[in-house]
Amino acid sequence: MTPHPDTAIAARQSWMAVLARAEANDMAQLLADLPPLPDPVILRGPEVGLVMVRGRIGGGGGPFNLGEMTVTRCTLRAGATVGHASIAGRVPERAILAARIDAGLQDPTLHDSLHTAVIAPLAARQLAARAESAAKAAATRVEFFTLQTMRT
Repeated sequence: MTPHPDTAIAARQSWMAVLARAEANDMAQLLADLPPLPDPVILRGPEVGLVMVRGRIGGGGGPFNLGEMTVTRCTLRAGATVGHASIAGRVPERAILAARIDAGLQDPTLHDSLHTAVIAPLAARQLAARAESAAKAAATRVEFFTLQTMRT
């Protein structure tokens, strides 16, 4: 039975988000313990460029251009699947690794092993880093309260 298309899209969005935040050395280290992935054929890139980042005041106001951000994108074919990656910064090796892993995760024969050995550990590291950052920020939080005077 094939997964529902919405479920497959959500799963791919999830692993692509993890890969977009992962460092190249972390991905390479986790891949080193696995059998080699199929050799890639680069279809496009890696290309470094700029994208405009847009914001909204208050999260719901009118959109405005916040500034530009450097990104690297890559598209490749590994075996019978095509992998894509768009990452922040200008590190072509990182985009190639992310695209190779994306292609491997789309292959049913490689999906489970790649998800267990690469995506799950990367996601756990990223979650721990966010929790540590939140704890540091919470330590500097100041609680303000208002004292009311009571008049009799």
